[in-house]
Amino acid sequence: MAGFAAALLAGGPALLTGAIAGTIAAFAAAASLLTASLRQDRQLPTTNGARWMGGGALVWAAGVAVRPFADSFVVSFADLLVLLGTVLMAAGAVGAAGYRPPAGVVLRHLTDAFLCAASLFIVGWVVALRNVYADTADPPTFTVAMLMPMISLAVTFAVLPAVLGSRTNAWPLGLAGIGVLGTTTVWGMASAVARLSGGDPPLWSLMLAPVAFLLLAAVPWGPDAKEAGGPSSGNVVSMLPLALVAVATCTLVAHLAGGRPQAPVTGVVVLAASVVLLLLVRLFVLAGVNIRLRGLVKLGDRQLRELAESSGDVVLLCDYEGVVREIGPGVEVMYGYRPEELVGGSIFDYVHPEDLPGIQAAMRAMGPDEEAASTGACMVACRVRAADGTWRPTESVATRRIGGEELMLVTTRDVSDEEALRIQVAHLTFHDGVTGLPNRAYFEERTREVLAGRQPGHVAVIFVDLDGFTSVNDSVGHASGDYLLGQAGRRLRGAVRADDTLARWGGDEFAVLVETGGEAQVAVDLAERLVRAVSQEPFRVADRDVALTASVGVAFTEEGMPSGDLIRNADVAMARSKELGGRRVEVFAAQMHADVVRRLELAADLQRALIEQQFAIEYQPVVDLATSRVTAVEALVRWWRGSVFVPPEQFLGPAEDTGLIVPLGEWILRESCREVAAWRASSLDIGLSLNLSARQITAPRFVETVEEALKDSGLPASALTLEVIEEMLVEDAEETVRRLSELRALGVRLAIDDFGTGYASLAFLRQLPVDMIKIDPSFVSGLGRDDTLTLLTRTIVRLGHDLGLIVVAEGIERPEQLELLREMGCTRGQGFLVARPMAARGVDSLMRTSLTV
Repeated sequence: MAGFAAALLAGGPALLTGAIAGTIAAFAAAASLLTASLRQDRQLPTTNGARWMGGGALVWAAGVAVRPFADSFVVSFADLLVLLGTVLMAAGAVGAAGYRPPAGVVLRHLTDAFLCAASLFIVGWVVALRNVYADTADPPTFTVAMLMPMISLAVTFAVLPAVLGSRTNAWPLGLAGIGVLGTTTVWGMASAVARLSGGDPPLWSLMLAPVAFLLLAAVPWGPDAKEAGGPSSGNVVSMLPLALVAVATCTLVAHLAGGRPQAPVTGVVVLAASVVLLLLVRLFVLAGVNIRLRGLVKLGDRQLRELAESSGDVVLLCDYEGVVREIGPGVEVMYGYRPEELVGGSIFDYVHPEDLPGIQAAMRAMGPDEEAASTGACMVACRVRAADGTWRPTESVATRRIGGEELMLVTTRDVSDEEALRIQVAHLTFHDGVTGLPNRAYFEERTREVLAGRQPGHVAVIFVDLDGFTSVNDSVGHASGDYLLGQAGRRLRGAVRADDTLARWGGDEFAVLVETGGEAQVAVDLAERLVRAVSQEPFRVADRDVALTASVGVAFTEEGMPSGDLIRNADVAMARSKELGGRRVEVFAAQMHADVVRRLELAADLQRALIEQQFAIEYQPVVDLATSRVTAVEALVRWWRGSVFVPPEQFLGPAEDTGLIVPLGEWILRESCREVAAWRASSLDIGLSLNLSARQITAPRFVETVEEALKDSGLPASALTLEVIEEMLVEDAEETVRRLSELRALGVRLAIDDFGTGYASLAFLRQLPVDMIKIDPSFVSGLGRDDTLTLLTRTIVRLGHDLGLIVVAEGIERPEQLELLREMGCTRGQGFLVARPMAARGVDSLMRTSLTV
């Protein structure tokens, strides 16, 4: 631009001035584009486009630079260079757009470019070029001079659709290329007119191309653009040729109508005729395409109907008033109507009255008169009356029929099977598959609904648990157990009222929601009936009679109580009934929940106490009653929760229930074995007694644990005596006897604790090789005061002697008890009179002195 300004100030020729400015600007654009194409971060379309456009700018600049020196020729070598540069820049613009249309589309773009160029030439002819032609003595010279800018103009229009339709982020480069092509075309046209007229081109025509080249040089270095293009730009490009043809036609008609008649110019006539011919050819092509598309639409319509009917759907055509115009033969198979019966009638006559308003509203929404009418598909669900009078659930899809009359294409499918399946799934979701009763989910939801609409005190929940049901599954199998649950459900169903809700809660538990509407006694009476319904007669399962009882808990709602708390309270009351032996009804009291919470907290504290080693062991001596010598010690666990002593009766039960008794028992076993082994190593002949729980005996690897404790401590197996209570020999007797026999095989001694309480028969003394029996303290406490207890104690001692067993009396607290036991011949004893439980240091001191009583 600086050179251009300097040339103007110097008063040089306009053509030379423009050549200098154009050459400098084109070289600058070429250098910028070629440099930008070497950047590694550029995408491939941008890189290729920049290289082609840069090469085109160089060729164009070379042609413009030598044009002033070849001005004696109408079309010189310089003009060919300019034309070649234009074509190369056009190729670069297309490459930057990343546009690769099929051959048919390329042909259409070329014909559009010809139409646009020819139309603009005709407009230019009417406005100015006819005067230039008249001043030119040689018509071929005019034709040759106009050829180059017209080719450039056609190339510009040929590139335009590719650039405007680009969807890449290189569209600014392509758009700048279009600007260069357009301005160079104006440059070439102005130069050609000036050459024919012998004058200078206008200055503005020479200024456009350098400015466009400078903008092209700046584009590669600007910020990255977002992707552009779309249907709107494509529509503009497709309408541009027709618009220019219309403008050219109007201009030519106005010229012929208002001007003096002139002799027609052959070239212009041929050009106009070619435009008309080309438009006619395109019209015939479009007509053929239209005919083909109509055929495809009809074929698609027919295939759609055949496909729908082959799938079992009913296909029909109706207007927006619901009148059936055509219907497929599938209606006879699905609904029992002949097609000719329905044609001409209204579909509304066969739609359920409750569904009719929705169908009519959907059809109005798709109607042609609606401004916001849907142009897509509409799905509706309704019930349709079949020929047999039944209502069938259906799903229909209505779509606008494209072309022809204003009709809708409706495809209807019978969904009776799907609806039945949905109802079945809903039933299974909220009902139990074994008993057919409502399940837990239904019961919880129903309880929430009832509590939301009832006054406090009018609702109760009853929980029923079948006592001993686990043994049914273990003995006759789960299938027979399910059969028994079905019988129990029917019995309970017969005991509740019609408006009560009975559900299977899970396992062998049932729940009843009672809307008493009156006194609480109604719910309690119902609970008693449920107990009797279960236990009144045995259940017949697998060709045998099974007698069961029921534990029942009742809970009443209070003001503001959520349903979850009400159900929980009934479950707690039922658990309390089961703890008390079953076959009874317990009404929830607040203390029950407090006990449950306390037991949970105690279980958590027990687990923490194991980790933090809060337990200790005390030893109660067992003495030989004849010599008063300490023969053994019984290990007793003690728990100090901080500075608070927790009695064993408060934590041993929860430890047994939670299973924590197993790791606790293992710790007691290892610690006491180690301590007693150390005493024996210091020449103190002493044995060890330990109490076992049911959980310990049935725990995996219990026998191995005892064997490892003896091995690690060095305590002889004969020095260890393991005590079990009679009750453990009754519950799961076979497994318990097997485990104790394995322990006896190790050399460990066995003792029956609390003997005489009546749980076990004397047959166990024959099945199990017992070494010792321990008389329950309840017998010892009555010695010297109760003749019956004294006689029973004497009998137990004599029985032990006859069986060759060691007899140990527990709970000796008075001197007369000790004397009577010695007189009876009781072998050993323990109790507060003999020695209280003490720490290990106390036992060590006691063992080194002579104990006299």
